[in-house]
Amino acid sequence: MGVGRRIRDAWRFLHRPRVFDITLVVLLAVPAVVGGVVTWSLGGDLSFLVPYTLSLPLLLMRRQRPVLTVVLLLGIDIAGMFLGSPSRVPTVLIGCYSLGRYTDGRWAAIVGGAGGFLYGAAITIASALDPGPDPEGLWLAGLGNVLLPVGLGQFVRIRAELQERARREAADEAVRAERRRIARELHDVVAHHLSVINALVGGARATLPPEQDVTRDALQGAEETARQALAEMRQLLDVLRADDGGGADAATGVGTARLPALVEEAGTAGLPAQLTVQGEPVPLPTAVDHAVYRIVQEALTNTRKHSVGARASVRLSYEPAAIEVEVLDDGIAKQSPGQGGFGLGGMAERVALCGGRLSTGPREEGGFRVHARIPLEKT
Repeated sequence: MGVGRRIRDAWRFLHRPRVFDITLVVLLAVPAVVGGVVTWSLGGDLSFLVPYTLSLPLLLMRRQRPVLTVVLLLGIDIAGMFLGSPSRVPTVLIGCYSLGRYTDGRWAAIVGGAGGFLYGAAITIASALDPGPDPEGLWLAGLGNVLLPVGLGQFVRIRAELQERARREAADEAVRAERRRIARELHDVVAHHLSVINALVGGARATLPPEQDVTRDALQGAEETARQALAEMRQLLDVLRADDGGGADAATGVGTARLPALVEEAGTAGLPAQLTVQGEPVPLPTAVDHAVYRIVQEALTNTRKHSVGARASVRLSYEPAAIEVEVLDDGIAKQSPGQGGFGLGGMAERVALCGGRLSTGPREEGGFRVHARIPLEKT
């Protein structure tokens, strides 16, 4: 266990960008040192080591200045070709890979293409001055020495960006899930108690004798404060749950006014449906207006998805203190109505946040029923 931990710690240390680059330069310098010692012991010329030695320190800035690094490395390598020095292919490959890894696609393509063309041309000219292998094959090899590592670097760069994007999206989804959880807990804990307080204060005010005006005014103020706190809390829940569709609803302005169009669209999509409105329509609070529309929309969608040969009816009933919405269908279910999705759960959550009740389930005579009753607070 101790050895494994030391190995992991050592890997993390070597994986640091600066440490990794220094280690890379040291490892690449070892062959040059060994070759220099052997050449010196044999009395040979050490001038061939000069270009290689100059190219190694450039690798230390390959992350911060990849374009400048690859330009200098190619320049040193091309100069060495005409001076009779062997090519420093390892440093060129690393520099070109760094160009693709740490530069955006357009600059990497421009610099890589120009560098590959010049590098291949330089190899061709140098080979023509010193006849050897096929110049055309050398030109393609020189071009590949630049473009292939640049392309590999771009591939690694894009893959890393996609992985980072996936991590960010996972983190954002975790934040949205936490916001939904907070919204549900706020509603369960606070809304219920505020509603009870409001009811109790209203009941106490209603039982006061006529001469208790001061007490009645105080209780009325408390009742209005509780009602205002409940409304503000629901606005806060709308903010917390904005990523769940509240923000989209507000942007699109969907509500009960669009129900006739929604029912007509259902008929066009192959689900015969009719809308019945009972009572005198009144302006609804925004959250309730959106919730009613989404309930009908989801119910009709579920009927189309999970029923065969169905017809649907939508009933919207305006009452003095509440609004009711009911969606019935007479289709034959293909599978359990709630299977494979979150539509019913989403409807229940919307209704609960508006202080209402939702009931869903199969009908005895066949088909499915969705019924919601949402109270309307009087101001």
